[in-house]
Amino acid sequence: MQQSNITSSLLSWYSKEKRALPFRDIDNPYKIWLSEVMLQQTQVETVIPYFERWIKKFPTLEAVANSNQESLLKIWEGLGYYSRCSNFHKAAKIVVENHCGNIPNDWDSFRALPSVGDYTAAAVLSMAFQKPFPLIDGNVKRVIARVLGLKNLTNRNMSRMKNHLGNIISQEKPGDFNQSVMELGARVCSPKNPNCGKCPISFSCKAFASGNPELYPTPIKKTKPPHYTIVAGIVWRGEKFYIQKRGEKGMLAGLWEFPGGKVKKGESLQDALCREIKEECGAKPKILKKIGAIKHAYTHFSITFHGYHCEENITPLNDIENSTWIEPTQISEFPFPKANHKLFSLLDEQGWHV
Repeated sequence: MQQSNITSSLLSWYSKEKRALPFRDIDNPYKIWLSEVMLQQTQVETVIPYFERWIKKFPTLEAVANSNQESLLKIWEGLGYYSRCSNFHKAAKIVVENHCGNIPNDWDSFRALPSVGDYTAAAVLSMAFQKPFPLIDGNVKRVIARVLGLKNLTNRNMSRMKNHLGNIISQEKPGDFNQSVMELGARVCSPKNPNCGKCPISFSCKAFASGNPELYPTPIKKTKPPHYTIVAGIVWRGEKFYIQKRGEKGMLAGLWEFPGGKVKKGESLQDALCREIKEECGAKPKILKKIGAIKHAYTHFSITFHGYHCEENITPLNDIENSTWIEPTQISEFPFPKANHKLFSLLDEQGWHV
């Protein structure tokens, strides 16, 4: 009886308190899937404008499949975790080619698509197709750990949480149920200072009953992320400068950037710049003037990014594969990492040419 009370209480609270979002209360599997991909590791408020711009440019899954990766990355530019975009493109192509453009509504077929994990599969199948698959993200972990009074997120306790969710998920409205638990964790059952007085299921929460819900689950101590010094050069050839495209794997895959890289311990910025450009482009540049430095934080590390105006020396740069020379007005045609755009802002203030 208590299980059904929890379910009905969550659904009732959600129907009254849920935020109005452009990817909520829709029955379009493509848009639901896209939103779930964008929301991975990213705040809702950040995702909304990207989602709206993407849908305007690519209104259907077929439009995504038929587009080139660079056009997709340009729309994604600044959202981070760019492999999400590339993998979504690959998956869209598979759905169009192998499933006649219809997103699979069974677990095995959908789960087999590139970069579709258990969470994404449960989210899309429950919200788009009303399949009763419970999902677990960071917010859900915290809510259910508190409900069950679990301090440590061991494998055994994770199984207990998944089983509990499987027992209480709504069979009629599994999508709304999953969203209700996530919404509760995002807006009420916060890591610090949870608003238990507004929680619809506090009557069944062991952490609330303990009088100190913040202790559930035990907070994980975060280590300070490493910091790196990066140097890059805008190498001019007349009115154009050199850019190169990153590989298709790894961080920032498929984006364009200036040549450069990490500064080694004890190495000067200019020595590092000459070394990196020689390694990447086959020739050392002539360094003209420092543009400035910007700071940028990624999820697992941060950087100080130094930029220099350069020009080709006696030996010209090699025109390697996936490189080109562009004018400043062409920046909008290429997807660049966010750190590069911060450097662009400095250049806009100073003037692009030396």
